[in-house]
Amino acid sequence: MNMNNLMKQAQKVQKDLEKSQKELAALILEGSAGGGAITIQIKGDHTVQKVVIDPDLLTEDIEMVQDMLQAAFNQAVEKIKEETDKRMGSFSQSMPGLPNMF
Repeated sequence: MNMNNLMKQAQKVQKDLEKSQKELAALILEGSAGGGAITIQIKGDHTVQKVVIDPDLLTEDIEMVQDMLQAAFNQAVEKIKEETDKRMGSFSQSMPGLPNMF
């Protein structure tokens, strides 16, 4: 492969990568706990968009509610990580000879 083709391929990969990063940042995924008693929506850039807590849950032990919030948040973050890995993994494959950077 000549250097000119390699540069063109690198520019295309960079453009596609930037597009995917923007799409991921706008993506909203959800985590929940307690059978849906707590739901957290989080964007791909890890900003929390919405937290919904069943009002009946507020009469429960605060430590249980805190544990559920943590579980819901962690689930949402894990979904973002999985989606990022899925989308970004293809970029390292598009540039043969480079290590997987994502």
